[in-house]
Amino acid sequence: MKSFTISEVAATIDHAVLKPNQTERDVISNAQMCMRRGVRSLCVRPCDVGLAAKLLARSTVDVSVVVGFPHGSNRAETKAFEARQAIRDGAREIDMVMNIGQFLAGHDDAVRKDIEGVVAEAKPAKVLVKVILETGYLDPEQIARACRLAESAGADFVKTSTGFGEGAATPEAVAIMIRTVGKTMQVKASGGIRDWDAAVGYLRQGCTRLGTGSTEAILDGACSDGRCY
Repeated sequence: MKSFTISEVAATIDHAVLKPNQTERDVISNAQMCMRRGVRSLCVRPCDVGLAAKLLARSTVDVSVVVGFPHGSNRAETKAFEARQAIRDGAREIDMVMNIGQFLAGHDDAVRKDIEGVVAEAKPAKVLVKVILETGYLDPEQIARACRLAESAGADFVKTSTGFGEGAATPEAVAIMIRTVGKTMQVKASGGIRDWDAAVGYLRQGCTRLGTGSTEAILDGACSDGRCY
């Protein structure tokens, strides 16, 4: 069984500052924490991208942004505009919510075009696109189908959850995602990841990125038994 160091786990974390009541002060304090702990990215709301980019400009921490968040029900044109503006503001990664209602209604072409619109904005700027499936609303067949749609639309990652919807990441959902597109896309587990064991468990499954607002609790938990891994 693969073991992970604290720095290795930190380098997979997209630290989330996405709650509606979080302020600029929260963005600042969390950006400082991300730099101090060596996380992969600070994931912020669209209105906070410019500030985050300024704070992290001389660091190794990327700025990621949510698009169509948290329900995925924005028009495709709106999502594309959000992505374009966020890239201009300094975002290097985009976590977009697929149109869940359209997907559940069987409108796969519309869902694919929705994702393609964001990908078209991101690819010329070499910005990564992660598609949030909100797996808590989906059965296993639907999870696999959503993964294939994201793959066909040119996205880089599939991601389990927003953390604001029904349910959170589960090992079962992640297993389906990795089995379906793990050879062609990366997989991000997000939602409900609050301790070291859960984080490492998803990495051992094959996830390359973790989404959480509990970064320090996770990283500090590696030493909870008196030794660090």
